[in-house]
Amino acid sequence: MKRENILTGSPWEDKMGYCRAVRIGNIIEVSGTVAIVDGKKVKADDAYAQTLNILERVEKVLEDLNAGMKDVIRTRIFTTDVSTFEAVATAHSKFFKDIKPTTGFYGINQLVAPEYLVEIEFTAIASEKPLIQEGL
Repeated sequence: MKRENILTGSPWEDKMGYCRAVRIGNIIEVSGTVAIVDGKKVKADDAYAQTLNILERVEKVLEDLNAGMKDVIRTRIFTTDVSTFEAVATAHSKFFKDIKPTTGFYGINQLVAPEYLVEIEFTAIASEKPLIQEGL
């Protein structure tokens, strides 16, 4: 099966040796994703805005792989502050209220930088075949 890697241009991709997402066949795994904290729209103390930012960015990554949020079967949410549950859940529900993937909400000691409150990983099973398949 053909492997598709989605790179976003982040300097961490080469530094760490990873990509934002990988698709093999109809299985898609999306790396842990944090928000782009700009201090205006997305602040370091706003778990709701960080979660929405992550979901919006991953939605675009899935589109680049000929899939969508409807194909997400699992999210794994990591937070440095479990008291943000309501804010994170409200943002998560904006995308997944009707889709209802399995999920986990995990309190952890820290993320890669102190301004990040939330990091989310995604697993999707695309309902359509990839645009290009090897051997066809």
